[in-house]
Amino acid sequence: MIRFTNDSIEMPALDERRVGRWIRAVAADYGYSVGNINYIFCSDERELAVNREFLGHDYYTDVITFDYSTAATLNGDIFISLDTVRSNAEMVGCSFEDELQRIIIHGVLHLTGQGDKTPETKAEMTRKEERALAMLTQSH
Repeated sequence: MIRFTNDSIEMPALDERRVGRWIRAVAADYGYSVGNINYIFCSDERELAVNREFLGHDYYTDVITFDYSTAATLNGDIFISLDTVRSNAEMVGCSFEDELQRIIIHGVLHLTGQGDKTPETKAEMTRKEERALAMLTQSH
């Protein structure tokens, strides 16, 4: 089950059924099924509190993924700061919706084992995001 909730911020406009189908398709593309994935949309301040409390990091970020996956089933909690998504969209010159979709799938890619800590893994993450976003576009 894929759940979309909000914490300390207004829920973004999202076609949850379509996005859910897309997430399942991307997971299947990597050989996974979807168990329970919880998206928690929140503010920068909430994201910072989660980052400090659970990861010991004292900085803002757009997404934090907690991975509870087993074998071939993706499970996790994905916290997304809508404040940072909005500012990132402005910075790179894309729509809020496009950046939100990128971050939604970024969390799923983390659940499949994709990292982004080195320049090489970050470049690979970007390639995988682009491929996944193309899948969403094709499903229109």
